[in-house]
Amino acid sequence: MLGRIFTVGGYTLLSRLTGFARDIMLAAILGAGPVADAFFVALRLPNHFRAIFAEGAFNAAWVPAYAHVHGERGEGAAKLFADRIFTLLLASQVVLLIVAWLFMPQAMSILAPGFSEDAEQRKLAIELTRITFPYLLLITLVTLYGGMLNVMQRFASAAAASIFLNISMMMTLALAAWFPSAGHAAAWGVLISGFLQYFLLAGDLARHGGLPRFAPLKLDEDVRGFFKALGPATLGSMGTQVALFADTIIATFLPAGALSALYYADRLNQLPIGVIGIAIGTVLLPEMSRRITANDHDGAMKAQRRAFDFTLLFSVPFVAAFITVPDAIMRALFARGAFSKADAAAAGATLAAYAIGLIPFVLIRSAVATFYARKDTATPVRASLTGIAVNVTLKVALMGSLAQIGLALATAVGVWTNLLLVLFFAVRRGFLVLDRAWLMSLAKFLLTGLILAATFWLIARFSGSALGSMHFKDEATLVLLAVGGTIVYAVAILILFGRSWLVSLVRG
Repeated sequence: MLGRIFTVGGYTLLSRLTGFARDIMLAAILGAGPVADAFFVALRLPNHFRAIFAEGAFNAAWVPAYAHVHGERGEGAAKLFADRIFTLLLASQVVLLIVAWLFMPQAMSILAPGFSEDAEQRKLAIELTRITFPYLLLITLVTLYGGMLNVMQRFASAAAASIFLNISMMMTLALAAWFPSAGHAAAWGVLISGFLQYFLLAGDLARHGGLPRFAPLKLDEDVRGFFKALGPATLGSMGTQVALFADTIIATFLPAGALSALYYADRLNQLPIGVIGIAIGTVLLPEMSRRITANDHDGAMKAQRRAFDFTLLFSVPFVAAFITVPDAIMRALFARGAFSKADAAAAGATLAAYAIGLIPFVLIRSAVATFYARKDTATPVRASLTGIAVNVTLKVALMGSLAQIGLALATAVGVWTNLLLVLFFAVRRGFLVLDRAWLMSLAKFLLTGLILAATFWLIARFSGSALGSMHFKDEATLVLLAVGGTIVYAVAILILFGRSWLVSLVRG
């Protein structure tokens, strides 16, 4: 399990690093003005649908169902099941794409109503979204293929696929002079990446399992069971995405740059979510599904507890950094070209608000795995809908006084509500035991986080005075924070947890 986590996490880290290179180009070329806001709406809309219906709901229902059919009835039955789901999936995505293209102006009025006051920005957002929206169809097929490969214990290509998004966008941004605007260049980069990701996954699956083909539509027991799980999973995966949808809608009414601040803050916040939370959750779900199919419930619980420990071990430094020194991070990474230090300060404050909810963001995928692995996609919905209600209510309450920072803070409170309810339901059902040892572990992680936060604060103050007006002061500060924080965190973990805990965590 650990090797597979590092495979997924390693490729995801490479994806995030190339993503930062992409965002540095975006910040320098697009800045944080009206064109940037229009592009980020065009990027967010297909990505929201992807996160809800593809990587979110579809993956949660598909992986356990495919693993069950594959494990219980063999490869032939699993292939027929995959063929039928592929046929239904492709048909539904083609219909959604046609509807989106035809009714994009009306959709934009609903999803970005603030753009109605600027006809040019609205027109640009519609153009760019029509370019990016087919990405959803391609990435949904990528998710189907990736789920099949994951059940086969092949994780590399699915984890590496998103690297193509960053490379493709950087290539088109480098050629921005050949497009009507830099926003058009970035949008075409998104679409091209969808084809590249599709061919990568399709090639891997063709070599090792065979691509799904069109099959007569038949609602047999397996297909009905899949859709029975898909409905609640869709509602369950909507929690975070509804929050981000609300952010997009509300931010269009805020001053120019609010959407961009949300975007850059979310990009940094997504680094640990993707590298840690999604990577571990991606490996954990088929692992727990396999163990539960084999009636090894204790093994499934131990795998989940180990996943929690890994998640917290790697997430605590990000929480400490994002809350304590977000301005320094934003200035070092993005404050150049069209992206000013004032833009960096706004994005940094937004990042700090997001970071309050970073722990539940990275834990939620592993937390709900215990339900999804048992084909129970309904229970997490109750927690998710409650989180949505808290989230949206707080957004409306805070948007006036705190602008986009209030939106991020509401998202953090909403995801905490979601996670705590999921854990409560899991404990009540006997799927998770919060014993004294694990509660002590949580207390130790909290203490290491406080120590690390104090370290970051001291380093930032020291560098502010010691480096003076040095030309690369922000970049040098970031290096000092990374090196000093790594040393202090490693020492704190060894002292508080001990070497034996680390060895047992690695060896399982």
